[in-house]
Amino acid sequence: MPTYSVFDIAGPIMVGPSSSHTAGAVKIGQIARALFDKTPTKVTFTLHGSFATVYKGHATDRALLAGVMKMKTADSKIKESFKLADQKGLKYEFEIGDLGMQFHPNTVRITLEAKGRKKMSIVGSSIGGGKIEIKKIDEFDVDLRGVAGKYLSIVISHKKRTGIIAEITAVIAGFGANIVDIQSSRIAEKSLTFLNLDNYRPTLQEVLEIEKIPGVLYVRSLTKLAK
Repeated sequence: MPTYSVFDIAGPIMVGPSSSHTAGAVKIGQIARALFDKTPTKVTFTLHGSFATVYKGHATDRALLAGVMKMKTADSKIKESFKLADQKGLKYEFEIGDLGMQFHPNTVRITLEAKGRKKMSIVGSSIGGGKIEIKKIDEFDVDLRGVAGKYLSIVISHKKRTGIIAEITAVIAGFGANIVDIQSSRIAEKSLTFLNLDNYRPTLQEVLEIEKIPGVLYVRSLTKLAK
């Protein structure tokens, strides 16, 4: 018989009103910001399905923006996220869009922009109880579940090259990290590889070590780096 935590039913500690439309939205915003790895100057949120119909009443808009500004689900300042973004000079826009029937009703595409950085787009879904899935990173279809929670996760963008994933995993294993699983998606000559690490938090120096591997374009950690 499966066992459940109260948080699986009621959702995380959060500012409400909804674990799906508010807490989940914060988490999607957090992941988008972590993947972009730079303070954005403009963010566009394309709201799909029920996110599009109830986003104002359930504060989904404020929650998404708060997540991009690195707020946590229980931060009381979520309700002030518009004001705080204005103070920071962060431009933001909310639009309604049909992202396709393949996506969960609680889905958003977040597009982040900053000077000197290539625009990045992330599609994420809030599937209930504060749980989320990341379904696209730029042009790559992914299926990242349980991110920023159960495991410590890193995303690596790299060129297509024979043996490059073996080199990446060898370097990570050399840190003493246990790789729980690997997911890789490829389009033409580029790949995006996602790794879950069991109870291991990489340092900035270790991230830079991975980026030295020939063909690696960037490394992003979805959890705070160790000092």
